[in-house]
Amino acid sequence: MRLALRIARAELRGGLNGFRIFLLCLMLGVAAIAAVGEVREAIKAGLASEGAVMLGGQAEFGFSYRRASAEERRWISDHAARVSEIVDLRSMATTEDGGETALTQLKAVDGGWPLLGAAMLDPPVGVEALAGVDGTPGAFLDPVLADRLGLKVGDRFKLGGETFVLMARLMREPDAASAGMSFGARSVVALAALEGTPLLAPGTLYETKYRVLLPEGTSVAALQSAARARFKGAGMKWADETRAAPSVERFTDRLGSFLVLVGLAGLAVGGVGIFATVQAWITRKSATIATLRALGASGATIRAAFLIQLAALTLLGVSAGLVFGAGAVLAFAGPIAAVMPVPVEVTLTARPLIEAALYGALTAAIFALWPLAKLSELRAATLYRESEANRRGLPPRGTLVLIAVLTAALVLAAVLFSGLVMLTLSTLGGVAVALALLALAAMGIRKLARHLAPRTCRRPALHAALAAIGARRSEATAVILALGLGLSVLSAVAQVQSGLRGAIAEELPREAPAFFLLDIPPPERAALVARLMGQEGVSRVDTVPMLRGIVTEINGTEARKVAGEHWVLRGDRGVTFAETPREPLTAGQWWPQDYAGPPLVSVSAKEGEELGLKLGDRLTVNILGRDIIASISSFRNVDFSTMGIGFVLTFDPAALAGAPHTDLATVYAPPAAEAELLRLMAREFPTVTAVPVREALARVSEALGAIATAVSVAASVTLLTGFAVLLGAAAAGEEARAREAALLKVLGGTRGLILRSFALRAAILGAAAGGIAVGVGALAGWAVLTLVMESSFRFDLLAAGLVIAGGMAAVLIAGTLFALGPLAARPARVLRSAE
Repeated sequence: MRLALRIARAELRGGLNGFRIFLLCLMLGVAAIAAVGEVREAIKAGLASEGAVMLGGQAEFGFSYRRASAEERRWISDHAARVSEIVDLRSMATTEDGGETALTQLKAVDGGWPLLGAAMLDPPVGVEALAGVDGTPGAFLDPVLADRLGLKVGDRFKLGGETFVLMARLMREPDAASAGMSFGARSVVALAALEGTPLLAPGTLYETKYRVLLPEGTSVAALQSAARARFKGAGMKWADETRAAPSVERFTDRLGSFLVLVGLAGLAVGGVGIFATVQAWITRKSATIATLRALGASGATIRAAFLIQLAALTLLGVSAGLVFGAGAVLAFAGPIAAVMPVPVEVTLTARPLIEAALYGALTAAIFALWPLAKLSELRAATLYRESEANRRGLPPRGTLVLIAVLTAALVLAAVLFSGLVMLTLSTLGGVAVALALLALAAMGIRKLARHLAPRTCRRPALHAALAAIGARRSEATAVILALGLGLSVLSAVAQVQSGLRGAIAEELPREAPAFFLLDIPPPERAALVARLMGQEGVSRVDTVPMLRGIVTEINGTEARKVAGEHWVLRGDRGVTFAETPREPLTAGQWWPQDYAGPPLVSVSAKEGEELGLKLGDRLTVNILGRDIIASISSFRNVDFSTMGIGFVLTFDPAALAGAPHTDLATVYAPPAAEAELLRLMAREFPTVTAVPVREALARVSEALGAIATAVSVAASVTLLTGFAVLLGAAAAGEEARAREAALLKVLGGTRGLILRSFALRAAILGAAAGGIAVGVGALAGWAVLTLVMESSFRFDLLAAGLVIAGGMAAVLIAGTLFALGPLAARPARVLRSAE
């Protein structure tokens, strides 16, 4: 080892010539992973430190569609130092004349709100301003909502038919993150202003939350246990400061982990550059290696010397990546904090840096060991022969085993760090499959080029380009692997975005309703349907009774212990009752007319299969604080993709007899009729909430677009790494291009012909990389849209063309940068140096 260290130290004193691409590839990949990890940890730290502020208290007792009884409220007050009650619901905000209408997420608060933090208002008034002026209650409105209605401070408007006066614009509410996603801008009013109004009538859809500050020394865990025992069967939902915004936490974890995995794809592209760099380095050092072998150095000593050099360079590249990634996060801490969904303070933590360093070191080792291991096969006499020094083949079996072990360690580390086994394995598996397809395609393109080159002798520029692509030292494999993977990610994102836009733009007008109408009082249902059907453009109005319930148990066992975190079991779900089935049955029988026996329920077939349910199983569903235990009598084929009325659970009418409820309706009408329908609803049915389907989908599409943008940014690092590999391949081939240009000049070729040859080579390779990326991206997009989102796939030709054009442009730019030198070189000098 002492001799190996001396050799390595002597070699490293020669500088980093030839290793800039190695270092750049490693640095970019590590920096991207470190930066994403630091932002993810900052959000998690913000959720932990600001949990009580975001929740609005240290703990929260929630009830669906009812307020706590006097006894329940007394129990909560007895276990709290302070209590604040809020009611959250959707409503329609309209101008006094009904000319402008908008959906709003309405929050009704008592005098104690907010228990923690402060609302930011413009002008800066206190919560007491909600008392209003001249007997008219006040309200705070989100600036987006106020601008849409054309309101300024002091103007009057209506919420659910009740008149309010705008007292201030709501710039920020401290407990916004805990509310989750909403389809309307926020409005805040005093809870007292809604007492006795139809907005809080029995059966209407609202959430009541009691936020509490605890007496000093109170254990949150102990209070949770006591609350679950006290409110068992009452439909109480618990939240506390340790998980104030579970949806934000879950989303952050998943998106952050996925972006780290995309960063790993960038490191895989960098690995191609590392492989090529090490291979070229060993080729350049063949004379040095031969001399060392001739002087008696063993293969183990030489391998150790080269490994020490690579370890030192890997340490340098990883360290530079960590510094660059952490520095970028700190430099943009302000803008990052401004766009985060929760209050965060961006600081550096160790875990993301360790994760990024581990990924970088493992990737460098995996891709460098292959070319390095072949040193042991080379003999001193034949190392001087170029053909022997550059021969191809598999490394020794021991090295292959070591590479396999390191790869398994990389996958295991990704699984452990992300905590998402299936997502990690599917993403890394997709990257591996993409790399394999790209490598096979590169082999096929080189063989095809060799086959076609002799047939293009009458076209010198094309002949030279094909001959260069098919040559033994061709950069085709490095170009297609490096560029193709980054373009594949961008192509997949583009196809998914295009598919979602197509589903909204094309399928929605044919299949989906224009509005969902909520909180229809049953006595008003007939009049509302008749009025809407009399409007021009309305083709259909469907109505059903609607309640909300929480599935708490399956066959007497806690539901989540039986079926895990299925979406049906997360929170409350819409339920209905019916005399006759709305959808075709797939199994079982429907209850007879006027059935009055034990409760029965019909379940959506797809969700029932996912939950592992069968006919005769018993579901316990808590509705308005009452547990209903119903046996499954049938399964139905519910098609949610139509966006019409569909319920996972439909009960027999007797099971819910006497339960206060409202009706749900869907209105089918063309886009041109929507504005007038909204105005009609505001004038004649002000307590009914109209949810525009297109507007709601636009919000979902906007959220998905933000995710796609984040993935595209991460993929751009992969592309940048790929471009660095392209530059490295072009630089490594500069000497070969100079010799090629010199020979063509001697044979009578002009500079224009040589330049066309270089351009054709770049265009062919770029088009090949882009074309393969389009295919891989289309396959990935199809899988996401059809298997995950259950939507239809439409191939976006424009996006595909842009990907191919981008690939060609990238290779042309990289090739041009290193083509000018060979073109300017004198043939005599180049050919003499080759001898």
